[in-house]
Amino acid sequence: MINAIQESAIEEYISYLHNERETSYNTEISYERDLKKAADYFSENEICDFCLVTEVNLHSYLLYLEENHKSAATVSRSIASLRSFFQYLVRSRRIQKDPTENLKPPKVEKKAPEILTVDEVDRLLALPDRRTAKGMRDRAMLQLLYTTGMRVSELVHLKMGDVDLEFGYLTCSDHDRERRIPLEQGTRIIVEEYLDSARMELLKGKESEYLFCNCSGTPMSRQGFWKVLKSYASGAGIEKDITPHTMRHSFAAHQLQKGTDLKRVQQMLGHADISTTQIYSRIIG
Repeated sequence: MINAIQESAIEEYISYLHNERETSYNTEISYERDLKKAADYFSENEICDFCLVTEVNLHSYLLYLEENHKSAATVSRSIASLRSFFQYLVRSRRIQKDPTENLKPPKVEKKAPEILTVDEVDRLLALPDRRTAKGMRDRAMLQLLYTTGMRVSELVHLKMGDVDLEFGYLTCSDHDRERRIPLEQGTRIIVEEYLDSARMELLKGKESEYLFCNCSGTPMSRQGFWKVLKSYASGAGIEKDITPHTMRHSFAAHQLQKGTDLKRVQQMLGHADISTTQIYSRIIG
């Protein structure tokens, strides 16, 4: 069981990431989860302070993860979290030597991303009931996610001022980086219908700067939208293990199939390195 000393060290580190490094919420949650799991293991082995952790202890922990059938990707992510944390402890002079220096992540086999067919996308987008406020919202969210390639975190954090229907674009912001994504005419119409006929009904008299809200009038969460997507995927008879990122992958692949320039797709996706976008070129052959 994690103790007060370990918990305090993790909290200080997460605060450092948030305030100094301006990391994303998802990164902070992931690091915190990985470090608390490691702290539990160390405590069970009578190591009650991160300052006492050695390279041998870390190798034992990684072996423990592998013996519990954790994937190579999970082990690699744990190593990344531990490295970042112990580097922070060195910089803040809590420890003199970084015990993670010689840790080597296992090789992770990169799988091709799951892509929906155009027919599967069409079935999915046609499913929401346009006669209800919820259906109009879901239709707008699914349409935006697929036709812009934006991340689900960007979708649920869209604010009213981020969408310009008159000029046909939306703005996605990620800390100091910002990109504009054009909106197809059909998408503009669907979002406009949602704003005109459904949003106020869902807000139930509340005020919100966010574009999308749930049926209680509060901002839609990533988890909430994930459930929405899973439900429609099931209704559309899609047997693939679909996630919000599947829509992003499908957008990229379908754009390239239509002949959109690779550099343009990179810009819309917000990839820093074009080699990341080139993965989709190999998928479509």
